[in-house]
Amino acid sequence: MKPVNLNHARKERDRAQAKAKADENAIRFGRTKAERVLDAARAQQASDRLSQLKFEDE
Repeated sequence: MKPVNLNHARKERDRAQAKAKADENAIRFGRTKAERVLDAARAQQASDRLSQLKFEDE
């Protein structure tokens, strides 16, 4: 049987847990670039439409 370095085993376990948590958060909170661009375009369209409908006081 080969001896195991417990420090390496602990660090490896911690890295695996951190990666799993990061993957879970990416699924939970992450959005694709296409979704962000689409939301920005929709917000810009809404802003443009609102500015077109405003009355200007002269």
